[in-house]
Amino acid sequence: MTPRGDAAWLRPRGSNQSGMSQYNERVLLQAIRLHGSMPKAGLARLTRLSTQTVALIIDRLLDEGLVRKCAPQRGKVGQPSVPITLNPDGAWFIGIKIGRRSVDLLLVDFCGQVRERRSAAYRYPDPDLLFGQIGAQLQSLRGSLGPGRAARLSGIGVAAPLGLGGWQAVLGGAAPQAGRWEQVDIRAEVQALSEVPVVFAKDTMAACVAELVAGHGRSVHSFLYIFVGTFIGGALVLNSGVHAGLKGNAGALGSLPLALACGGGDVPGQLLSAASLFTLEQLYAAAGLDDSAAYDARALQAPWLAHTQTWLDGAARAIALALCNANCLLDLDQAVLDSSGHPALLARLLERTAQALAQYSWEGVRRPSLLGGVIGADARAVGAALLPLHANFAPDRELFLKILNAA
Repeated sequence: MTPRGDAAWLRPRGSNQSGMSQYNERVLLQAIRLHGSMPKAGLARLTRLSTQTVALIIDRLLDEGLVRKCAPQRGKVGQPSVPITLNPDGAWFIGIKIGRRSVDLLLVDFCGQVRERRSAAYRYPDPDLLFGQIGAQLQSLRGSLGPGRAARLSGIGVAAPLGLGGWQAVLGGAAPQAGRWEQVDIRAEVQALSEVPVVFAKDTMAACVAELVAGHGRSVHSFLYIFVGTFIGGALVLNSGVHAGLKGNAGALGSLPLALACGGGDVPGQLLSAASLFTLEQLYAAAGLDDSAAYDARALQAPWLAHTQTWLDGAARAIALALCNANCLLDLDQAVLDSSGHPALLARLLERTAQALAQYSWEGVRRPSLLGGVIGADARAVGAALLPLHANFAPDRELFLKILNAA
């Protein structure tokens, strides 16, 4: 039986009509991706394609190097069945996360596994330097593939905040440096460095795609996605699809106010001011501690731990408020919370946020469950790589086209 969560990714089923060859290829590849290796007969039953159609398509995919045969499995009667599985080397993708503190490049194979990584850290992203670094790292990743596999590099995805030059005063960037980002077309700059197609998505939306495709999204159909990075952000999944919104900002949780506006020039603080890792960095810096500990295991060790506890208290209460308000409006199944911080810090934040949620009245609405994200710190770069993978090889292209158009 097809699991409930995977069924949405296989709608609609394959078609035995003529003119549907490429679509049926995508349906079969997606079926193998979701359910693992499977003989042709099993694929025919799952996709409702004829056994002849499946056999013809699998032979073609074998010739193209996108799938491969596993060892025969012998049953009690009849000929041994030969499971078909994805060939990890069948196609390659690069995901690039351009963040406010670092840039990460991941080389991802056809099975969605990270095979190589390149990273560079900075205090503030300088557009005059950053794209040179990206170009050098792209060349390094292509070199690691070798000539044969490099020919199968099929796409590059880039994830970055829509307002990368924003909050420059908070982050310590110079105003002219921040202003240049307003004139930069990030996708075009990366495209100039590569011969393969480049796509772009907002960073938290890309992270949400990773969770949707490879995490809780395979069983949870509607959820609010929350990612705690240098700044907190989010995205919205409704009926197994990412909802981008009119301007691509649906789920922009970081901008949610934390209090009523009372006039007199006092503007309420936003969620990002309380629940971002940059706020934790500031607490460390004010105490004379290394602020990079916000992103590693030191966050839960002395002398950083006392300041981490202060941050956890404020961040959890702020996230709970945002989640309560969002749920009253959207009636969500679940909320998924992930972070670029250490997994142990995320676990503490999940625990504290659940405690804070219990302090609200849920009369008239149903309290959503709170889940920890599956992907972790790589979510934005992994999601960026998954965009061209699924745009090229999955049957549900509309989901990814909506995401790219929103960006």
